[in-house]
Amino acid sequence: MSHLKYLTGYPTETLQQVQQIVAEGRLGEVLLKRYPQIHDVRTDNALYQYTQNIKSEYMGKTQPLSRVGYDSKIKVIQHALGQHHYISRVQGAKLKTVNEIKIASVFRTAPEAFLKMIVVHELAHFKEKEHNKAFYQLCRHMEPNYHQYEFDLRLYLTQLDLFGGIY
Repeated sequence: MSHLKYLTGYPTETLQQVQQIVAEGRLGEVLLKRYPQIHDVRTDNALYQYTQNIKSEYMGKTQPLSRVGYDSKIKVIQHALGQHHYISRVQGAKLKTVNEIKIASVFRTAPEAFLKMIVVHELAHFKEKEHNKAFYQLCRHMEPNYHQYEFDLRLYLTQLDLFGGIY
């Protein structure tokens, strides 16, 4: 099961079920059935607006986003789906804060549920730095299906890694 690297930490029974689907060559079919369409958030500006809408609905009182965009330099293989940066700098007598989110460009053509899961994850880091109980509660508050989308995203990454794209 070494080729299920995106699913480490899941129960053996779950891994065996995924292994069977992969062996039967049905992983892409299963994903297409659950997520038949990709999102239309293609540009950095559209991604900024998409992220801003989620942020304003669930995290209105947090500091504003400076930048949101797709980044082709983020390597999913190194377990990074997106990145968040929170930087404070002193400029003269003022403290300037930059809140930035970068999403791996591989998700430019993925189902909307996966994009939302990543955006929610990165937004949650602005309130909770660590992956703790409060962090995941915030993720579930913004997206009740967060854990299912995360699991399915890991299946999608396995599909990309083993067989290539399905869209």
